[in-house]
Amino acid sequence: MAETSRYSHYAFVVPFRDVGMRGEMHSAAYITYAEEALARFWSARATQKTDPLFYVSKVACTIHKGLRFGDDVSTAVRVSKIGGKSAGFAILLSRGDDLVAEAEIVWTACDPLTGETLPLPEPLRDWLYQYLE
Repeated sequence: MAETSRYSHYAFVVPFRDVGMRGEMHSAAYITYAEEALARFWSARATQKTDPLFYVSKVACTIHKGLRFGDDVSTAVRVSKIGGKSAGFAILLSRGDDLVAEAEIVWTACDPLTGETLPLPEPLRDWLYQYLE
């Protein structure tokens, strides 16, 4: 993966529990690891008073090559879009130099008390822009 130094990275080894009878990682596990990588991405940022809550409004995953038990996997999180009220993230899963899967997760901002959607605060938007593809 070239040019990923400014993106958040997380590595894992595929455990036996995530592998099905065909010997490949379950499709739902790709999303689980993408969400873990995204959570680690966000943990690098201190919470601000102006931060909204988020709900997941879209999840998608394209699997290019199946992962197997014991595979070493690295992830890279990138911001793929910044909307008025939402942010989209591309999570790339790689085995060595091979891109094996791409997940897309979109988060929509909402008011913590009412649940109504809110515009992304400017300080948050500024932080996200440094990770925009």
